[in-house]
Amino acid sequence: MSKFVILGDGLLGSELQKITNWSVESRKKTNLDIENFKMLSNIVFQNDTIVNCIACTDSYGGKREDHWKVNYEFPSKLSNLCFTNNKKLVHISTEFVYANNDIPPTETDIPLPDNTWYAHSKLLADNYIKATNVEALICRLLHKPNPFPYEEVWNVKTSGDLVDKIAILVKELITKKATGIFNVGTGDKSLSDLAPYSKIVEPPDHVPKDTRMNIHKLEGFLNV
Repeated sequence: MSKFVILGDGLLGSELQKITNWSVESRKKTNLDIENFKMLSNIVFQNDTIVNCIACTDSYGGKREDHWKVNYEFPSKLSNLCFTNNKKLVHISTEFVYANNDIPPTETDIPLPDNTWYAHSKLLADNYIKATNVEALICRLLHKPNPFPYEEVWNVKTSGDLVDKIAILVKELITKKATGIFNVGTGDKSLSDLAPYSKIVEPPDHVPKDTRMNIHKLEGFLNV
């Protein structure tokens, strides 16, 4: 029987664990050290599929070094380990890599991210994994808590959804052994559609106003 492990216990990692009962390794709960090569090697060796939900998610700020280490160096090293040991890597990316594309971009369009360390570091990892690990699955997505907990919601467009819906799609891609890049979402919408009881406000100038994606590849693969 195949063994699965989720790296990270944030919003998406926790939801995936909830619906799959897969094991979890995280920096908070199990003292996972993403810079400890021996620890990472043991995790990879003991499992068949490694789902990387670890990320530095300070989307509009944070230090370059933090984004570089967590969003690029770590997944690149993890991808190498998975490839060398013939293990499946599932890497969670972001629809923010498409912040400046014509809408809606497909997986084969060249991403044009916004000017943040978050988006650029995530895209660098995507490109590295795609170029060096052909069996890996890269999921570009956006997810929000359910229920939406904030009193205000930005007036922006997305293909994302509440985390429980996104987690189901990611699980289906994994169990159907998808490879390559997939835009993972539930269709075009305003973020306010996920928060009907929140006040709609205009976002700051630096926030991407439209990160919708073409999800035809996802729909065709899952037959939805």
